Amino acid sequence: MVELPDIAAAGAVVLRRGPEVLVVHRPKYDDWSFPKGKLDPGEHVTAAAVREVAEETGIDIRLGPPLPQQRYPLGAGEDRWKRVDWWSARVVGGDDVSTYRPNDEVDAVAWLPVGQARERLSYDRDLALLDALEPVRRKSHPLLVLRHGRAEPRRRWHGPDAERPLDEAGLFQAEQLVPVLGAYGVRRVLSSTSRRCWGTVAPYADVAGLDLEVTAHLAEEKASPRRVERWVRRLLDASEPVVLCTHRPVLAYVYAALGVPATKLEPGALLVVHHRRGEVVAVEQHAL
Repeated sequence: MVELPDIAAAGAVVLRRGPEVLVVHRPKYDDWSFPKGKLDPGEHVTAAAVREVAEETGIDIRLGPPLPQQRYPLGAGEDRWKRVDWWSARVVGGDDVSTYRPNDEVDAVAWLPVGQARERLSYDRDLALLDALEPVRRKSHPLLVLRHGRAEPRRRWHGPDAERPLDEAGLFQAEQLVPVLGAYGVRRVLSSTSRRCWGTVAPYADVAGLDLEVTAHLAEEKASPRRVERWVRRLLDASEPVVLCTHRPVLAYVYAALGVPATKLEPGALLVVHHRRGEVVAVEQHAL
């Protein structure tokens, strides 16, 4: 018997002051849960989590620290499992759900104090998410450490290495990154002066209407542990969602400045470092 692949889904436990969490009622199952849903074809899990919350509640969010992934069997008669990636999240913009229009999928949306949510939620697995939320409940900020996308091979490039561009796959990765960076609400874009680096984040900067900052201190030719540490400390002190795009050899300096374990990133992959008051509270890794 061939085992069918898991159904991939994503969702978020959305927080506001109180603390209160956002819950939804699904008439098909007559249950209360957190907003989540299946990934669209080719969609990244981070983008899916943000989209599903918007579709099911009308609320726009940015992702915070991740919560434990869950995997469970579907209902009776279904020989498949569902795998759900979860995040904590904060509201971007208004948080009023009083004008939400019920539909066949979700007919009620409510903000509930955490204690009331424990009584209202229908599944033990959602209670486990509330437990996992507690250590990361206080507001933090994401620093996205990004290795540039795939570039033209050095052996085929005859100009200055700093001008070596992304190849076709790298250009596609740059486009794929747009909704991923948007999922974390990135408001500052910082890159090495090398073309393959700023070319990786340029599509997002353009869509988000942000300036693209470049510095030679993140480039292979000019980077040093001291220079990189200065940039990292500034970014941590600024307390805003930011992406830093650099090269594989420079990543070691970034990790050392952050005090996180060295992590191998493939071209176009990123490490999301959630921090609060200069201290790292959670780390997650994503590939495209």
